[in-house]
Amino acid sequence: MPTVSVIIPTFNRATMLKEAIESVLEQDVADFELIVVDDGSTDETPAVLAKYPAPPLHIVSQVHQGVSAARNAGLKKAAGGLIAFLDSDDLWLPGKLAAQMEFFENHPEALICQTEEIWLRNGIRVNPKKRHAKPQGMIFDRCVDLCLVSPSAVMIRRALFDMVGLFDEQMAACEDYDLWLRVACRFPIYLIDRPMVIKRAG
Repeated sequence: MPTVSVIIPTFNRATMLKEAIESVLEQDVADFELIVVDDGSTDETPAVLAKYPAPPLHIVSQVHQGVSAARNAGLKKAAGGLIAFLDSDDLWLPGKLAAQMEFFENHPEALICQTEEIWLRNGIRVNPKKRHAKPQGMIFDRCVDLCLVSPSAVMIRRALFDMVGLFDEQMAACEDYDLWLRVACRFPIYLIDRPMVIKRAG
């Protein structure tokens, strides 16, 4: 049984998906599984995925249903007690999994933590504004004004989903924001104050 299940949902991002997968496989821990959910891609995604061995890579293929359904499908397949998400257009920096696994080992009361991230736009680094600074603890009031949690930066104890539910598959956008609000109104969200994700989307 792996300690961590890493879930990558993807749809028609074959080139970026390869980079995302390799940023996971290059992590300096061995105790994880990688689940890629192909949400009905029509590009070269199946050919990209065929190049990787199973395990650690596991592929879930489904007709196109959206990112919430893809993440939920990955959760249903996952065997780990800890869950980490990575969007297929983002990257992890070395040490990301190890840092969060160590955090949870040292903080058994914690249910969710995230890391800082580096933002890139068209290959150029962008500095976030002060209002984007990630707080930690009981952050619901701050989250009401702005989404301050990133899917690619979080690691979550699987039990948390039993308490707050899965991603809402009826939402066409902001499905992750909805989940973070359901979490933040009840539980503290912790922060590892080091950038360990390269975020390339808007």
